[in-house]
Amino acid sequence: MSAGTVLSVNVGLPKDVEWNGRTVHTGVWKQPVDGPVTVRRLNVDGDGQGDLGGHGGEQRAVLVYQLDSYRHWEQHFGRDDLVYGQFGENLTVDGLPDDEVCIGDRYRIGTAELEVTQPRVTCYRVGLRMGEPELPSLLVSHHRPGFYCRVITEGEITAGDSIVKTATGPGALSVSDTDALLYLPGRDVEKLRTAVRIPALSPGWQGSFRDLLKEEVAPKPAWEGFRELRVEEVVAETSDVFSVLLSGRDLPTAQAGQYLTFRLPGAVRSYSLSTSPGYRVSVKREPHGVGSAYMSQLQPGSVLEVAAPRGDFVLEEGTGSVLLLSAGIGVTPVLAMLHSLEGTSREVWWVHAARTPAEYALAEEAHELLARLPYAHEQVYYSSTDGRLTKDKLVELGLPSDATAYVCGPQSFMTDMQEALNALGITRVRTELFGALASLNPGVIGETTRPPHQPDGAPGTGPMVTFARSGISTAMRDGSLLELAEACDVPTRWSCRTGVCHNCITPLLAGELSYSPTPLEPPPAGQALLCCSRPTTDVVLDM
Repeated sequence: MSAGTVLSVNVGLPKDVEWNGRTVHTGVWKQPVDGPVTVRRLNVDGDGQGDLGGHGGEQRAVLVYQLDSYRHWEQHFGRDDLVYGQFGENLTVDGLPDDEVCIGDRYRIGTAELEVTQPRVTCYRVGLRMGEPELPSLLVSHHRPGFYCRVITEGEITAGDSIVKTATGPGALSVSDTDALLYLPGRDVEKLRTAVRIPALSPGWQGSFRDLLKEEVAPKPAWEGFRELRVEEVVAETSDVFSVLLSGRDLPTAQAGQYLTFRLPGAVRSYSLSTSPGYRVSVKREPHGVGSAYMSQLQPGSVLEVAAPRGDFVLEEGTGSVLLLSAGIGVTPVLAMLHSLEGTSREVWWVHAARTPAEYALAEEAHELLARLPYAHEQVYYSSTDGRLTKDKLVELGLPSDATAYVCGPQSFMTDMQEALNALGITRVRTELFGALASLNPGVIGETTRPPHQPDGAPGTGPMVTFARSGISTAMRDGSLLELAEACDVPTRWSCRTGVCHNCITPLLAGELSYSPTPLEPPPAGQALLCCSRPTTDVVLDM
């Protein structure tokens, strides 16, 4: 029995489009084509995508959108100029509504067979194409996202082909329910559990749902904003690294690998905990560093304003092998993990890179901890005599391929080690970068990389905004917090799903915000949604 009909097959190659003063490389402009078109495992012949991180590839080879949704948007926007392909879809169809099609359903169309893998990623490009900036969020709130398919059998599809259902996906999770599960409030935990068990659901969406399941049970920050902690001791570890031991009433136990954020005079800084249990941070004194200079002058009895422990770079429970891999001051969070492993029977590999023995902070402490473990391996490389730590040197160690690796250090070190570990077959890798996350602004081209800085032009007159990880404090100007972050070249991570984007949510350490437009899903307490928020008081953001 026919489930629908193909009305149009649409393709288009990426092009550069000006948008908000930037150049966007996008393939959202699709045009109907006559005659049969071959759909292949990775794409449709004649089609292309500007952002392969969010569109295209095996899991998103074919995008489907429905005639009924065209009619809906014509009425909603009062438009009569919509043409097939306008929503960036490859197949415009009559039938296959989002609230009936389920993840894992399979359909025979022409000589091809397709399997539904995920809802459309409702990024800003569809709003750009339509000239309707709010459309990405409306696609979610109106439950009309459309969906992607992977190609089970390559073949030809022609406008007019019938659509025949060949298999029903497990779990009976519709496209619209899947979309709402990620983007809208009031999530059903059982549906989340169902979603992660559907083999056809694309890995990206499965990962997002696994993260949401973790959030359901994740502990909230131990306290809101900042509280006062007392300095008990300041210890010089090397010529440029020192440790600060803190105390306070009823301090909760932090997870090994987490960090603390400090509100200091003229700066907000984050430093990893270097022990577990306990509240000790180890700080590298940086030339012209305001935060480290202030911390280095502390005395026992000094009082600091400190936010609750945060961060998901934490040691996971289990019995498998552990690889703690670090360079320079990146030793601090993995040393906390090593403390928490005291008494374990797990196999522990400790690999550290430093320039010289004199610059290896906390070396003796690490060595003593390792000496007490029955299945520990210790290897230290000094670049001044041994050269840089490389993949070949890791190969010589005979690391177990089933180990979980925790890697911390400078960006170049972590990039090299990630590639080396992947080559060695070690796939469970957790990383921590000191500083802000790298930018993720898909489709935007011609961007230059600059370190965070004060925004160009006249200073703002609004509340003070502090980007804690980037070390920037500046007065708010016109626009949103996302726009201010971009003006300061503070790394941002967004795909602009207009009010529903989890990538532009960041911890709000202090202060209050207002939102316009009101997001479909308000962020949780202690979080800020950057793309549509403005501060109403001075704020501190963990970015």
